[in-house]
Amino acid sequence: MGATLTYTEVELVQGLLVRDEKVFTYLYDHYSPALYGVALKVVGEEAAAGDVLQEVFVKIWRNIDRYDASKGRLFTWMLNITRNTAIDSLRSKNHKLDQRVQDVNSVALLYEPQLAVHLSVDHLGLSKVIERLQKDQRIIIDMAYFKGHTQEEIARSLEIPLGTVKTRMRNAIIQLRTLLKQL
Repeated sequence: MGATLTYTEVELVQGLLVRDEKVFTYLYDHYSPALYGVALKVVGEEAAAGDVLQEVFVKIWRNIDRYDASKGRLFTWMLNITRNTAIDSLRSKNHKLDQRVQDVNSVALLYEPQLAVHLSVDHLGLSKVIERLQKDQRIIIDMAYFKGHTQEEIARSLEIPLGTVKTRMRNAIIQLRTLLKQL
């Protein structure tokens, strides 16, 4: 058995910048399960999530020069592309976003890997981190990040003041950052 080839985040970015297809294949093989999970959570249909995933990897390939390591990790950047692409897909097809609040325990967003190694939704371990948020914070994170609601839409839907939504969201993000740094 040969050793499995792995890349650091810096090596992945450098390889993508020079259009190294082996690096891109590695990126797809190791990150597509997590990105697909996020897309599926947002769009709710396997076929649509597959379409979103394909579009996401095209965007990554074409826009890697826009990635700025000083603003965050590569995986976080790719998750944001996935989430935004999935939300855009819903909006472009005139889908109404689901108003039900769903549990976010199994979702891959907000995970930041230390190295670019084998990654799948099952290995993210977010459920324990997200469970540590207060219920009202989990609801707002779910509505904003996975359903694409604006803060104003969340306030109307939950019938709470906009300021309360903003405060809960800010506190949830701060708490998640703190919890993820401890991993």
